[in-house]
Amino acid sequence: MVQKYTSPVRIYKYPFELVMKAYERRFPICPQMPIVLDCSVIHDIETENGAKRETKRYCKLAVDAPYLFKKMIGIDVAFFFQTNFLDMRARTLNIEATNETFSSRVEIFEKCRYYVHPDNPNWTCFDQTATLDIKNFFGFEHSLEKWGMKQYTQTILKGKEIIEFFIEELKNEGITHVDKWVDPPGYVAPTETPAVEEKKENQEGSNNSASNNANSEEKSLSEFLDADYILKYLGQLSPLQESRLVQLRQKLEESEVKKYPDYPTLLRFLRARDFSIEKSYTMLVDSLKWREEHRVDHLLDEYRMPSVLTKHFPGGWHDFDKDGRPLYILRLGHMDVKGLLKSIGEDGLLKLTLHICEEGLKKMQEQTNREEKPIWSWCLLVDLEGLSMRHLWRPGVKALLRIIEVVEQNYPETMGRVLIVRAPRVFPILWTIVSAFIHENTRQKFLFFGGPDCLHIEDGLEHYMPVEKIPDFLGGPCTANFITRPESVSSKFYTRCYTHACHCTLIHEGGLVPKSLYRNESMDEHDGSHHDHSGLYQTINLTAGQIFELMIKNNDPKSVITWDFDCTKADVLFTVYHTDKELPNDLGDSYSSIFDLSGFEEGVNYTKVEQTITCHPKESCQGSHEMMSHGTYILQWQLPPGSTTGAQLMYFYEILSSANYKGSMTSLQSAMSIASSQQSR
Repeated sequence: MVQKYTSPVRIYKYPFELVMKAYERRFPICPQMPIVLDCSVIHDIETENGAKRETKRYCKLAVDAPYLFKKMIGIDVAFFFQTNFLDMRARTLNIEATNETFSSRVEIFEKCRYYVHPDNPNWTCFDQTATLDIKNFFGFEHSLEKWGMKQYTQTILKGKEIIEFFIEELKNEGITHVDKWVDPPGYVAPTETPAVEEKKENQEGSNNSASNNANSEEKSLSEFLDADYILKYLGQLSPLQESRLVQLRQKLEESEVKKYPDYPTLLRFLRARDFSIEKSYTMLVDSLKWREEHRVDHLLDEYRMPSVLTKHFPGGWHDFDKDGRPLYILRLGHMDVKGLLKSIGEDGLLKLTLHICEEGLKKMQEQTNREEKPIWSWCLLVDLEGLSMRHLWRPGVKALLRIIEVVEQNYPETMGRVLIVRAPRVFPILWTIVSAFIHENTRQKFLFFGGPDCLHIEDGLEHYMPVEKIPDFLGGPCTANFITRPESVSSKFYTRCYTHACHCTLIHEGGLVPKSLYRNESMDEHDGSHHDHSGLYQTINLTAGQIFELMIKNNDPKSVITWDFDCTKADVLFTVYHTDKELPNDLGDSYSSIFDLSGFEEGVNYTKVEQTITCHPKESCQGSHEMMSHGTYILQWQLPPGSTTGAQLMYFYEILSSANYKGSMTSLQSAMSIASSQQSR
């Protein structure tokens, strides 16, 4: 789907000629627009004695994208063509821009106009439109279109400020006036007939239409709904909001929509689109068609959770937060993303999410009736203990972005608060990717807790959840069994437990999904891992008794090392060590064991910084470690004691500099002051 942006008209209270002089100062580079690295003029042609000018530029832009996206696409800069058509006689500037970089995969077209205000010749108007069409981009097309347009709209908002800055700069230099264009003596300019009167008539018609709309909005919602209903189910609304709600309902009644949503649902879609009737209507109709196409209205009755989810999906409903919202707990760090995707597929995981969302709608309705006040959102608590780079498995990220996109389009304004607890240092890397696809209104509802103590810190969990309802694995007193229900018991009759006055849906601990449950082995062929023979992965053969080690000398404290490997034929043990002892300069990547070097004793000269894990054949293992100290870090692989069969190891590692890693923390100010240790399994 093509993303399109149309800006409102901006008005500069300066003459066109002065605005143009300020505009020219944006080139070739502009400190206020740091993503523009350079602009070179390809051709510059003047016609009609200088009244018209065509300028074409070749512009170099920094790719303002999350770090891991730039790593995936392999570029840091992009190139664009910009063509300006300036007509000093007509007092207009038309600008067209299109991309050269990735033009076969991505089409970007921007059109801008500067022109004289129709009612004040001493003012200048500016408007622009842009389209973004990502045709083929490694499976992230729709999500990247959304992210790209969001980044674009944020960038163009700076445009007005930049013009104002340069106009002020001109004033400081004594330039407050630029003469209008005058044709040379004897030159006969082409005659033009500007339709000023027509513009005025159109504007008057627009004003009359707006007046009529305003009169139609004078009707009160109370004429259509009982006042008690409004207070109980909708809350306090302004007269304008009441009117827009009625108008949206009337617009639906005049359409071919078969089933009208209730007023709380209409209100959610209106809030999601800033009470724009047209935008809310379009979004709602698309969602209603989607619900009918996918039988979402029947999901609560028809959905049967696959057994692999009842055993291995670490999430469930757990009472309410302090505002009365239904609370859902997801232990994401304990989730085997790859195992679940290979067992039920991306569609299966999406269907589970939709079922949770439908349950949330039902619980909100029940809670509203129970509390006799509007509760039309729910609270999500995400426990990230155990989160590591393995959760950044490419198909998993792709599935997550698709889920976010579907939920945001069809369940707007249902998320009241998101509590991110025990966020490890690797979380910001995932956040930089995911947050770009979450609506700004939703992002503002995220609260982060980076350390193991989520309770008694300032503004901790106890401020948002009843203390007695906080689960014991988060340090609270609620000792309800967070386990899966027996397979023999239907979820319809076994959804709650009662322990210490705490009732919750039973939540499984998670854990690895047995490979015997996999049904989608083909995913490895397209997951962007070493199976694509990209050259990033190295291969070695391990024999019994052999140890393979990578020595990484660290001079950048707080940088992060990430790894990804798997093995064939036999199990492989993996451990990470650190030493301050000076190692030979020529040691490099070595097959020699650190234990063979004289003078080394564990706990004295070297320490184990990650617990030993076992990687089984055809099992991918990912992880990361924040290198807090100088010295040498050692990644070590070896066969288990007693092994008689060799193994083949394919591995990749990368160092994420402290500058890049720290940069990913900028969206997590609340988490930076809380110490967090990297957890791995």
